[in-house]
Amino acid sequence: MKSITIKGSQRESVGKVATKALRNAGQVPCVLYGGDSPVHFSAETLEFRNLVYTPDAHTAVIDLAGTTYNAILQDIQFHPVTDEILHIDFYQLHDDKEVTIEIPIKVEGSAPGVMAGGVLSLNNRKLKVKALPANLPDFIYADISGLEMGNKLYVTALPQESYKIMHPDNTVVCQVRISRAAMKAAQEAAKAEKTAGKKK
Repeated sequence: MKSITIKGSQRESVGKVATKALRNAGQVPCVLYGGDSPVHFSAETLEFRNLVYTPDAHTAVIDLAGTTYNAILQDIQFHPVTDEILHIDFYQLHDDKEVTIEIPIKVEGSAPGVMAGGVLSLNNRKLKVKALPANLPDFIYADISGLEMGNKLYVTALPQESYKIMHPDNTVVCQVRISRAAMKAAQEAAKAEKTAGKKK
């Protein structure tokens, strides 16, 4: 999995006044969990743009004056009105410990049902997976080449060699729905057939 480096500085004061002062200075207060003790730090808002405002999943290398930590974003708080980042929690990665993270789905192939006039509906754009850090994928590939009209693709059909998908087996990833145009055409065809039958 690709990683993004975030340069920040450790902070000693963690009270409300200090946190407010940080935000006013264009900094985001953060906490890194998963080590011997939580690490409080801050970084400029711009440092997080490629980690937060993207549909892709990334790990983060947190660089605090030369001391680096590998981590994943665990939780993020936004301002309800301005959407400004208020606070971020990170979780430190360890080579021998599995972590759970949301991974985006990438659709592959052409569904016969779509070519026949159906519409592909993506029920889940991301799925939670559990794996060792070295086995975290950039994407989960969903092959739709076997989907006919009305068919569904379940998580059980997705590859899970180096990671485990943390969803029930009946979770639908995507499906081919009958489009309104196809439905209308089918209704009109049935109507025409009925009328032709009456004429006979």
